[in-house]
Amino acid sequence: MHAIDIGHVTLERDGARIFPDLTLRLTERRIGVVGRNGAGKSSLIRLITGLVAPQRGQVRVNGIEVAKDRTGALATVGLLFQNPDHQIIFPVVRDEIAFGLEQKGLKRAEALRRAEAVLAAQGRSDWADRLCHTLSQGQRQLVCLMSILAMEPDWILFDEPFNSLDLPTALAIEARIAALAQHVVLVTHDPARLTGFDRILWLEAGRIEADGPPAEVLPRYIAAMEALARDAAC
Repeated sequence: MHAIDIGHVTLERDGARIFPDLTLRLTERRIGVVGRNGAGKSSLIRLITGLVAPQRGQVRVNGIEVAKDRTGALATVGLLFQNPDHQIIFPVVRDEIAFGLEQKGLKRAEALRRAEAVLAAQGRSDWADRLCHTLSQGQRQLVCLMSILAMEPDWILFDEPFNSLDLPTALAIEARIAALAQHVVLVTHDPARLTGFDRILWLEAGRIEADGPPAEVLPRYIAAMEALARDAAC
């Protein structure tokens, strides 16, 4: 069973409590996360990927305690950051894609072979020797996504992947996300990106304000944000 299990998690950072007692079970193929800045969206996906560890409680993805089993986490869940420059380590595309595979224990030659196979599958074999900094932001995001796909995780998480992209690039990234076979958790400020999803979480100040299908949660969320906008304009 593919599942994210968050059990009675308390998360504090810099003396502030982000989640006081969060319990969730996520099994759907397409899950959207909305909420205002500071609501805990990015903290949630960092918990799920094991990049931050809770003070109390457990986070398991497909049975793996991600904060403690980093090798298991790498093989199970991947995260595409909002800014690809915060994710890319190596100057050359092929090496960037191969890096995670080497972290999983593959010999370098096999990691490079698999990296080239991923590039070919995405129709980007000509990028193998390209320098990452010469690519556009959307292209660098695709490099990051290919690095994740090379690891063959069951879950891929996206933290505001459409920020700072022009419309054609954003639509291309959206289409790639829709075509993924993996389970997806997508954090976004744009509710329109989530209308075809299976489940929506609305976070508010570290708690679940609403949890359900898009047709139920998104209209409530939009109405609440519009009310806040009206109040701010007064």
